[in-house]
Amino acid sequence: MKKLNKYIDYTNLKADAKKDDIIRLCKEAKQYKLYSVCINPNYISLAKKELRDTDVKITTVVGFPLGASISDVKGYETRRAVEKGADEIDMVINISAVKNNDYDLVKKDIETVKNNALGRKLKIILETCLLEEEEIIKLCDIAKEIKVDFVKTSTGFSSYGARLEDIRIMKKVLGDDIGIKASGGIKTRADAELFIKEGATRIGTSSLII
Repeated sequence: MKKLNKYIDYTNLKADAKKDDIIRLCKEAKQYKLYSVCINPNYISLAKKELRDTDVKITTVVGFPLGASISDVKGYETRRAVEKGADEIDMVINISAVKNNDYDLVKKDIETVKNNALGRKLKIILETCLLEEEEIIKLCDIAKEIKVDFVKTSTGFSSYGARLEDIRIMKKVLGDDIGIKASGGIKTRADAELFIKEGATRIGTSSLII
């Protein structure tokens, strides 16, 4: 297993995050050589400045946290984020479309974002706490069909975050073809290592767990 720091998307997506909070996030990410910082799009330019001349990537979110934005809006948001300097995109899928069994809309939503990501890595956020097992399986099949880079468990803004049983379901479908990001409620090194053992290849956390 690679060193834990290289699994970490160090996260601050709070609505009230101040500039000083993001600067501190970036400084700690640099200090511990974490994989990326995960921030809201309004702070991409600040993070880019703080992380210049480092290997720390910038991850940002699209359609966050509800996933209910119109697909074209998600596409525009993605393109602007990339133009600002985002290296990776974490998009929330259209959860209500899943509940309506409208998987054509789910696919269109993801494809629109992927087409506007201009080759940047794309993670789709399922919000597993709102889904049935068969819905998680179906979405993982779609992820394979569209060839996204990662499937992510959670926004961290719903009823609960990542669970080991959800990682096991996702891993069984995705195999080694697509990465899995466990996110939401992971607060200790021991937690992170458990999720990695079950198949997670990236960890989203707001806690410095190195």
